Amino acid sequence: MIQIYDKLTEAAKRIREEVFMKEQGFQDEFDSLDAISRHVVIEVDGIPAGTCRFYQGETPSTWVIGRVAVSQAYRGRHLGSLLIEAAEKDASQKQAERMILHAQCTAAPFYEKLGYKGFGEVDEDEGCPHIWMEKDLLKAEK
Repeated sequence: MIQIYDKLTEAAKRIREEVFMKEQGFQDEFDSLDAISRHVVIEVDGIPAGTCRFYQGETPSTWVIGRVAVSQAYRGRHLGSLLIEAAEKDASQKQAERMILHAQCTAAPFYEKLGYKGFGEVDEDEGCPHIWMEKDLLKAEK
């Protein structure tokens, strides 16, 4: 089951703490963007297994996806793809034409399979290489 919330839920918070803080060692996981984001939570057999957030970017037609996380026990089940699809669909209903995200470079191939393309230079977030990626939702619909 996939649910979308207007606030950061405890389930989403727990998944992000598990994946980004405990597993990957990030410190600055929660920020002011959580308050303006929509939060997707996917459950498997009633157990929260994955989450992401998305919010309107600098223009009404551009939305930003971030904090995509799937609990280790649920990886390999295409839940990450379902999270992205849910965010794209919801944002499209709000006139989004383009989605962007700041991917860990190791995750870039995953996003490329979903139609995202890298742009700009590689930069670091807490010592981890990241790249900005984008997807034209209008071209993807055709």
